Amino acid sequence: MTEAQSNGYKSGSRLERILRDGHFAVTGELGPPQSSNGDVIREKAKILLGYCDAANITDNQTAIVRMSSVGAGTIVVQEGLEPIIQMTCRDRNRLAMQSDLMGAYALGMRNVLCLTGDHQSFGNHPTAKNVHDLDSLQLLQMMVGMRDEKLFQCGDEIKGIEPRFFLGAAANPFGDPFEYRPYRLAKKVEAGADFIQTQLIYNVPRFEEYMEKVHDLGLHEKTYILAGVGPLKSPGMAKYMRDQVPGLDVPDEIVDRMTTATKGIDKEDKKARREAWRSEGIQITIELIQKLRDIEGVCGVHVMAIEWEEAVKPIVEGAGLMPRPEVTALPAASTETGE
Repeated sequence: MTEAQSNGYKSGSRLERILRDGHFAVTGELGPPQSSNGDVIREKAKILLGYCDAANITDNQTAIVRMSSVGAGTIVVQEGLEPIIQMTCRDRNRLAMQSDLMGAYALGMRNVLCLTGDHQSFGNHPTAKNVHDLDSLQLLQMMVGMRDEKLFQCGDEIKGIEPRFFLGAAANPFGDPFEYRPYRLAKKVEAGADFIQTQLIYNVPRFEEYMEKVHDLGLHEKTYILAGVGPLKSPGMAKYMRDQVPGLDVPDEIVDRMTTATKGIDKEDKKARREAWRSEGIQITIELIQKLRDIEGVCGVHVMAIEWEEAVKPIVEGAGLMPRPEVTALPAASTETGE
């Protein structure tokens, strides 16, 4: 038995310890490049290090080919930042999933986010065949079996060290039908989700309605919920997310704030306008976090600032979430003795 197991932890990861100890968690997002350049990962990890308790490593995000989440996660581990590797059901069957999970664990990864994955028609290989051998609920169940029962999905015993992951899932509080979303969350919790990261939240009152039903179902007592936030870069981005992205609820008030952020700035001064928009986007995110912290059952925030990792530092500092708790992951089982 590992030290983590003897102390009642699922994996003993830093993220798990942060949440179990009652701290308000901060996770970030790190998108691998569309190349084999490991230095891109290293630079992003250095920007996030110290400001996030762990960082999601996206898995062929938006169905576009990128460096693998396990490969990028290995580099992130080397840089001292704890990864949350994403695994989508779109690209792998159950054999490949279990194989990658064991490899990821052997390479030092301890957190996994289970996702269905964006449809391949949205990406750069629209005619590729998806897999969807399992869905995200079945993926969670399979990983729980590997971790807690030392069994492969087929029922065979894992003869040696089992992959012990802190398991996450995603939730979209504003998807249609809105009234059904808490029940969808309940299924993921029942399947074994130790933590939940939500879609971006801009409409806090609407999210509070969602959380009321979550409370009624007692789900906030069974899993750790991290509310998703992300800085807007421009009024155009705000309008696009309000009007074109299904499952997002961006109030007009937010769009108006982004639009008026450049009031008094010369239209020809593009640099100043860009900086004003980004500054306002960061300030809005800070205010959202402060409101979300007051909602019962919200245990942390997931800051999604992909390709703008530099925004995480001012957001976390501005929201009063620094310094981060000094918690380290518990040691895993020895790969030599199996004990």
